[in-house]
Amino acid sequence: MNNLKEIENFEIDCFLQAIHLRFGYDFSDYAKASLKRRIQYRLQQDGLNHISELIPRVLHDEAFFKRFLNDMSITVTEMFRTPLMFKSLRENIVDKLKTYPRINIWHVGCATGEEVYSMAILLHEEGLLEKTRIYATDYNRHSLELAQKGIFALQRMKNYNQAYQLAGGSSSFTDYYSAKYDGAKMKSFLKKRITFAHHNLISDQGFAQMHLIMCRNVLIYFNQQLQNRVLTMLGQSLLQRGFLIIGDKESLEFSPLLDEFDAIDAKLKMFQKRLVFNAG
Repeated sequence: MNNLKEIENFEIDCFLQAIHLRFGYDFSDYAKASLKRRIQYRLQQDGLNHISELIPRVLHDEAFFKRFLNDMSITVTEMFRTPLMFKSLRENIVDKLKTYPRINIWHVGCATGEEVYSMAILLHEEGLLEKTRIYATDYNRHSLELAQKGIFALQRMKNYNQAYQLAGGSSSFTDYYSAKYDGAKMKSFLKKRITFAHHNLISDQGFAQMHLIMCRNVLIYFNQQLQNRVLTMLGQSLLQRGFLIIGDKESLEFSPLLDEFDAIDAKLKMFQKRLVFNAG
């Protein structure tokens, strides 16, 4: 059994190396359990038996790599996910954001954009949207294309409306989209303050001068080393007294940022960067 496991791990390492050499994507620091699940899924979908059979596919078939990239991209999201977090954001962070003449917000791993549009709605209701630039990034180009279109399944809007109300929504949720056939298209005034961009957390540099960074349910798919590297980059991207919100299953506890942030709401994983005074 141990020998089979060693062979499997060797095959995975060779497969990841082939991806890195061919396309420049480095998945070596992804959490092993999550990585293996996605590799096994791709094996099943392509009717293959061994991980080593994926190597020639990824080297010679770009369409195969795009399918695997979609497998690796976590697109499970929804509008006003964790409504209490959005409610706490309104109550504990918005007033502080109102003190700035301009606001920069970065949504890391934005997937298909539901959370980004949720933020735009919240900012609109708080009178902040027009002075805010929202940067929404993901490494999955297909997800970004869907996010830019801003069209979601109409059948989901009932649940999204409930989440919106629980998040402290102050208007009618139907004001923010136009329904046609089985789709709901987000209103254009929400989109105009959003910049969607391709960004690879593993290899690309961070953004600068951010007032708020949303990075929810992205870190859980990384090992601790990569989590620490990404968190350090996010911390450097924030202004002093800027805000960081991560997923409810994620933590700063073992990261280099632990002593650099105060908890705004520890349960909802909302933090504020501490003010650092330079000596002299």
